[in-house]
Amino acid sequence: MAALLACPSTAAAPQFQTAAPVAYLEDLSTGAVLFARDPDRRMPPASMAKMMTVYVAFDLIRRGELKLTDMATVRPETWKRWHGPAAGSTMFLSVNEQVSVANLLYGIVTLSGNDACVVLAEHIAGSEQAFVERMNRVAQQIGLKNSQFGTSNGWPDNGVTYVTARDLARLAQQTITNYPQLYKQFYSRRDFTWGKTMGGSAITQANRDPLLGRVAGADGLKTGHTEEAGYGFTGSADQNGRRLVMVMAGLTSANQRIEESVRFMDWGFRAWQAKPIAAKGKQVEIAEVQVGDAGSVALIAGQDLKVTLPAGLAPELSAKVVYQGPIKAPIKAGQHIADLVITSPDVPEQRLPLVAATDVGEAGFFRRAWNGLISFFA
Repeated sequence: MAALLACPSTAAAPQFQTAAPVAYLEDLSTGAVLFARDPDRRMPPASMAKMMTVYVAFDLIRRGELKLTDMATVRPETWKRWHGPAAGSTMFLSVNEQVSVANLLYGIVTLSGNDACVVLAEHIAGSEQAFVERMNRVAQQIGLKNSQFGTSNGWPDNGVTYVTARDLARLAQQTITNYPQLYKQFYSRRDFTWGKTMGGSAITQANRDPLLGRVAGADGLKTGHTEEAGYGFTGSADQNGRRLVMVMAGLTSANQRIEESVRFMDWGFRAWQAKPIAAKGKQVEIAEVQVGDAGSVALIAGQDLKVTLPAGLAPELSAKVVYQGPIKAPIKAGQHIADLVITSPDVPEQRLPLVAATDVGEAGFFRRAWNGLISFFA
């Protein structure tokens, strides 16, 4: 394994300076964490919580339990609570208006509409509180280990709602990976038109995403701001098949959020590079299998495997294959059963998935008996 990755020199990881008290940057192509400042601090997400509302909706759409064409009604009590300057960002919905799920999602993602979130939540679950309970169940299912939601839109709630930068990056990754078409449809829109002024003119609002139009390949995700939380942003961009996800929080102004977010993402692409180490289908190791109709299975790269390294330099790398063993049958070809762990001084550990090359069925009676006999005399 070491020969596969042998490089002649070592190099320290690139450094980044930022005013953000919380910052996190991950290369989803390799799983490498490129920067982490206080990534597990519990903090209010403000409107970045809306990413969780959108994720729940995407999940229901995929399951066939919700359709983009379904129509939701704006309840009078909901309109009363979530219109006007005191309601924060709004989609400018009208009382008793019928709005499609698709347009509500645009209103949430592009316009950060607090009203759109609550209308969608009530349409899906009957009440916002019932929807929030679903948000928290789904959050646990997708591995948000240190987050809790108390509202559908991130409105301040005396500390009930909290997240971490690491969890927000995880939520972004799960959204992009699990729902790529829905992500593409809803998260990169530059502006959206909904509602009318008192004079009857259509209202068009721009997406506040600081990366759109400023960083090549930027396509999401969500800003947030309250007095308590400051200015934050969870963002993503893809350049030549290399996708980064970033989180910044606690900034002091919208302009600072733009400047720091653009610098952060540009640094991630410029200061780091992806180095191929194994092409899709390449055998990396052979693992023993217990109670199978074969005694071993080849571990291969299920996709082109790359590591993220400092740009222009070649750190000395080492690699090992790890898995929770012993591996037991049955195993399906393509099943993720092991990881290739890459380590290097001053470069974050990276874990790359390895999959089974072939099916391995459960051993029959005589095979199990023979294996037992062999193990007895071993």
